[in-house]
Amino acid sequence: MTLTPERFCVAVIMQRTPLANRWISERWEPVAVEPSCVQQRIVTPMRYDDIAQWRFDGFMIDLHRTEAEGYHLNLVAPDPAVFVMWRMLEPEALVPDGPLAAPFLVTVSYNQAARMMDGGEQVDRVPMPADIRAWLEPFTQTHYKPEPRRKIRRRDPLATEDNGNVPQSEKLR
Repeated sequence: MTLTPERFCVAVIMQRTPLANRWISERWEPVAVEPSCVQQRIVTPMRYDDIAQWRFDGFMIDLHRTEAEGYHLNLVAPDPAVFVMWRMLEPEALVPDGPLAAPFLVTVSYNQAARMMDGGEQVDRVPMPADIRAWLEPFTQTHYKPEPRRKIRRRDPLATEDNGNVPQSEKLR
């Protein structure tokens, strides 16, 4: 059986901020994720004073039942977020006056973001827009099933063995 994930089309806003620092001249980061109806990859430059931004359209957030726990953890967090995995671009991929960094993947799964960070990827969080939250909540409520609590069986140091003669505490001495 092939599962078709639910999808939500978004745009990622990447920002370059100049820094007055002798070791690094600028900081790159995603600053927003916005709902978008553009499904093809388009990069649009924007400029505000010294801050340069680029809008990357054409990203999809895919929902999978296997990630329902990660969606739940994100929604119950104090500040639900959209996670953006991004990379600095290779010199051959650069265009004149274009961005030096670009997003590569967008997710709302806390677990998937953690796996990407464990793999050494650059992942930043941005606040989750209300539209995305409203879309994510019903899916999570439908597919998230918490693991049943299991009774933990602990060893009783005063209990006797099956043959009934020697208490466990005597064996420890």
